[in-house]
Amino acid sequence: MSQLASLSHSFNIKKSQDLLKNFVDTPVLPHYNLASLDITNLYSNIPVKETKTIFAKILTHNLTAPQTQQELLRWFDIITQQNYFALKNQIVVQHYGLATGAPSSGLIAEIFLQHTEHSHLTNLTQNTRL
Repeated sequence: MSQLASLSHSFNIKKSQDLLKNFVDTPVLPHYNLASLDITNLYSNIPVKETKTIFAKILTHNLTAPQTQQELLRWFDIITQQNYFALKNQIVVQHYGLATGAPSSGLIAEIFLQHTEHSHLTNLTQNTRL
């Protein structure tokens, strides 16, 4: 039986009501800043090589068997090298990032974004606590 490796979503907000609940007991002082992060052209801005490295580390951390790691990383290469999509009845080759509209692009982008959030936002929130 296979086991799924979970990605934690510490910084994700699923519903606007959840965000409001988080702010109920938070004092808003004049020197506080509220930031919302969004990514323009998400898929074309995901660094593929860096994401592959992150993916490999996740596989190792989750004690994935070496042969399975190799197969998954080979899958990653095949998927990310088939970087084209249809636009107005023409095939367009996308030279950077992930293929727009590919089902795998969302999962691969999520791996990169979760890593980025935990690497940078965790540090930021710990360094700015009162």
